[in-house]
Amino acid sequence: MDEHTRDSTVEAPAGNPTGWQPSAGRWDHATLRRATGHGVRLFNDGAFHESHDCFEDEWYNYGNGTTESKYCHGMVQVAAGAYKRVDFANDDGMRSLFETALQYLHGVPNDYYGVDVLAVRTALTNALEDPAQIDGWRIPLDGERPIAGPADYDYAESLED
Repeated sequence: MDEHTRDSTVEAPAGNPTGWQPSAGRWDHATLRRATGHGVRLFNDGAFHESHDCFEDEWYNYGNGTTESKYCHGMVQVAAGAYKRVDFANDDGMRSLFETALQYLHGVPNDYYGVDVLAVRTALTNALEDPAQIDGWRIPLDGERPIAGPADYDYAESLED
């Protein structure tokens, strides 16, 4: 674990996803879990730009080729692709970003930091054929599909500082 990715305030998950160390009672990278929670809830609330920022900011903590880096980069592309479709009706742009996201997410564990990555990859693949499949879709986190609250928007705003 890297010292700069520790944060003892990040709560334990529901279940035992990849990234959680139950015997130690902590995340491998707690800041990744924090960014994931905020990023997923913002995505599910339709705040794609803010979601993108959560994953992008955390991405810089990891070197190229690491699972953490691939995951964050993939999730950046997921948020950007949804943004292209919803805000700009640009399905070709969405497809391009989703294809890249699928490449980054390839090999990332299916339950990474509480995200159902298999469901993400499936949704992206389906949207390549039928972009409407992504409309209203929410990313599963800890078996739920949570939406953002004020703390999530505050977190995203703090990244701009």
